[in-house]
Amino acid sequence: MAIRVHRHLGPGLLETVYTQCLCWELQHSGLRLEREAPIAVAYGDVRLPCGYRADVIVEEQVILEIKSVERLVPLHEAQLLTYLRLSGCRLGLLMNFNGLTLKDGLRRFIR
Repeated sequence: MAIRVHRHLGPGLLETVYTQCLCWELQHSGLRLEREAPIAVAYGDVRLPCGYRADVIVEEQVILEIKSVERLVPLHEAQLLTYLRLSGCRLGLLMNFNGLTLKDGLRRFIR
């Protein structure tokens, strides 16, 4: 679905455009998702709603972190790994839509 969105829109748009189109595709195929999903931080025995938000969580299992940047950097990967750890999700996809092909900007992480 993400490849379909990228092929249709091409690179160069804002992250929010790709997110909206991808979410439409996912929902249209019957998947449940949450956009801008809040992620709390566990600090000792307390859970703090610190304002971290995953771009999309699909079926309460997979985090999609969507970017539209010149290139992915280690900080983007660290961000997704932190979201996986804090959310309890095991699978995450880091997607950079700002390339000639989405395949070159797609990374999968398993916690």
